[in-house]
Amino acid sequence: MQTAIPFLFMRGGTSRGPYLNRADLPEDLDTLARVLIAMVGSGHPLNIDGIGGGAAVTTKVAMLSQSDDDWADIDYFFAQVSVEDGLVDFKPTCGNILSGVGPAAIEMGLIPAQDGETTVNIRAVNTGAKVKAIVQTPDKAVNYEGSAQIDGVPGTAAPVALQFMETVGGATGALLPTGNLVDTIDGIDVTCMDVAMPMVIAQASSFGLTGYESAEALNDNATFFARMEAIRLKAGALMGMGDVSSSVTPKFGIVAPPRDGGTISTRYFMPWQTHPSTAVTGAQCLASCVLTPGTVANAPIPNGRPAGIVLEHPAGQIDVMVDYDLTDDGITINSAGLVRTARKLAAGQVFVPSAVWDGN
Repeated sequence: MQTAIPFLFMRGGTSRGPYLNRADLPEDLDTLARVLIAMVGSGHPLNIDGIGGGAAVTTKVAMLSQSDDDWADIDYFFAQVSVEDGLVDFKPTCGNILSGVGPAAIEMGLIPAQDGETTVNIRAVNTGAKVKAIVQTPDKAVNYEGSAQIDGVPGTAAPVALQFMETVGGATGALLPTGNLVDTIDGIDVTCMDVAMPMVIAQASSFGLTGYESAEALNDNATFFARMEAIRLKAGALMGMGDVSSSVTPKFGIVAPPRDGGTISTRYFMPWQTHPSTAVTGAQCLASCVLTPGTVANAPIPNGRPAGIVLEHPAGQIDVMVDYDLTDDGITINSAGLVRTARKLAAGQVFVPSAVWDGN
């Protein structure tokens, strides 16, 4: 016997995974973790016994419910399932998967569609961030076809406009969790910052890198990954996050001068693999690092507010529009806007062994 769980299988931004109704899953997080591990197939490099795709961007899970928050329509609970280690991290959120939350919530009947476009107010349960998503819904049905294109995804699709609010300090309580613009760890200058995603950011050149390497070339650089992980673990403690050896946060990023007309070149790590493009949450943190004087980004700050920041990544570029205020007391990040796309890939039931969970 197996336990059947209703699901939507969706691409959200440059990630994909199952979108589930939280009410269809066990409340207990330990049991929930076992269910998600079985569902994804974690423990095998190809996730051969589940619906994962053998990469961190394809082993993500979104769990949705109607929100009891006065502002939000939908609560979005995220889980990052590891590819091979049989682990689940409920600490971070994912902005790419969030791109599909609005469409999925409408498809699940958790919020009614409006004629033309539907605004979905989303609370990211993991971090407390609030996100406004605008979904194209002609004739009160989600439209997935359109002319919007995002690097890292072939073809075009209907745009999903996202406006992220209250993203500062979601994991640590502070923009700069260590209290410093720059910390030196193992001889490397880093900026530890918490905007949408807690991150440790360094200059690529500090590691003897150009910052223009492909994701594959970086993944093959075991010496770099060992140095980066040692710094990440120490930074996590300095950021008040404790022992982060089994957590995907804080994430790590490296920056370099732009090469293709952007504001800055970036590489983002998940953290034990190089992201094939970049994360939406990480993009907000990297953009905020660029806008903050005195950080390791050391990039020219664009004129005008909100500021348009173009981050170069291995698959192309991502544009982040940041509304911020800069005073003698420092920087205040008000909100960040991005355009992503999403597409429904499959719908039905996904099965897990009843020995893992019998559905009760």
